[in-house]
Amino acid sequence: MSSFFIKKKLVSSATNKGDLKRKSNTDDGKGRSKKFSKRMNEEISSDSENESADPGRKQQENEEDEIEETPQEKKLRLAKLYLEQLREEEDKKAEEESFEADLIAGRLQEDVLEQKGKLQRLIAKELVAPDPAEIRLLRGHKLPITCLVITPDEKHIFSASKDCSIIKWDVESGKKVLKIAGGRKGTEDCHTAHVLCMAISSDGKYLASGDMNKHIMIWDPETCKHLFKFTGHRGAISGLAFRRGTHTLYSASHDRSIKVWSVDENAYVETLFGHQDAITGLDCLSRERCVTTGGRDRTVRVWKIAEESQLVFHGHEGSIDCVQLINEEHMVTGGDDGAVSIWTVNKKKPLSSVKQAHGVHGAAGLEQPYWVSSVAALHNSDTVASGASGSHNSSVQLWKCGQGFRGLELLFSVPVNGFVNSLKFSNSGKFLVAGVGQEHRLGRWWRIKEAKNGLYIIPLKRQAKEQEVVQ
Repeated sequence: MSSFFIKKKLVSSATNKGDLKRKSNTDDGKGRSKKFSKRMNEEISSDSENESADPGRKQQENEEDEIEETPQEKKLRLAKLYLEQLREEEDKKAEEESFEADLIAGRLQEDVLEQKGKLQRLIAKELVAPDPAEIRLLRGHKLPITCLVITPDEKHIFSASKDCSIIKWDVESGKKVLKIAGGRKGTEDCHTAHVLCMAISSDGKYLASGDMNKHIMIWDPETCKHLFKFTGHRGAISGLAFRRGTHTLYSASHDRSIKVWSVDENAYVETLFGHQDAITGLDCLSRERCVTTGGRDRTVRVWKIAEESQLVFHGHEGSIDCVQLINEEHMVTGGDDGAVSIWTVNKKKPLSSVKQAHGVHGAAGLEQPYWVSSVAALHNSDTVASGASGSHNSSVQLWKCGQGFRGLELLFSVPVNGFVNSLKFSNSGKFLVAGVGQEHRLGRWWRIKEAKNGLYIIPLKRQAKEQEVVQ
């Protein structure tokens, strides 16, 4: 009996302890369990408050959850999006092609006008005289500069001199890049006499130079390495020009002839005769023709190579010493009569001419005009330049050609001291370079000791950016 009651008591005690444990776990009173319940109640109440504060958001989320795309609807939506993108790309492409077509049409129209010699960009009215402080003088030759060329990319200038040397200059810094020194008689790979003329191909691949010793040297403009030379003229080489877009070289000489050379093939092609005196100047553009001045024979000649014919023009009262093509149909010349003249191949007389373009000198009653020793033209524009010689007050003058190249109007003058033996515009028209010396490039009739042998880089500023083109 006693054992039965003991077991029952023990079971009852264990049962009471379990009840106590369960009661403590569910107790809402003091202790850890109460804190946990309180935290949970706070979190639940917070969620409830958010739901009650924004019921629309909960409804929207529920609606989004309820809306589901079928595979077919998704494919249709993506296909529409893709088609819309294709349509936008095609519209953009069509717009670009239309712009390119207009641009090409404009260029083709300009090319046609250029070939016909009717392209005349009116930029002269925009030019303003440079500040004297902006004009740079590059010095390096010991004797007078006789000729110069500007590379097609306008980064370098080549100048040649009576000291038989050629110098390559950097336009931006004004420093020498390379120098081809002159040599003694018998030297094969350099000039041994006065260099009178130079030309550079339109792609910048070849540089040609001619001297008093009847030699034409061909150089690599990049390295100034001598490539080969042409011989065949019987007099000094006085003019050189590459046909634009080709490596065909024209040369003029005091032997009164013009020769045609193929530089790519290192070969002679043909000789042209007609001038009655030493040829003093030569120029050409893209057509298979060139123009020359005949010095004391007072003629300008246009040589049509393919037709094997020539046109003869008269107009100056003295020796015609320099010529430059403005476009395929018009040209500018200068001579010792002091005149600057504009010509067209359709007329045997000048379209316009300015006598005593650089003034006169001498005693009263015995005045003589200053010698126009160089001319330059900004291609396919209405702007030309001329340089005078033999005076302490020599100048480079810029001129505006009238409409149809009828008439010349002086824009401004840039004073220089000495003989202006060569003038060249950069292709873009941003600057003009004058090669100046103490003597004339073709002789030593008199000398100006105070003059400096060097290159004058003259910046050409414009008032407006836009250019007007007339047909």
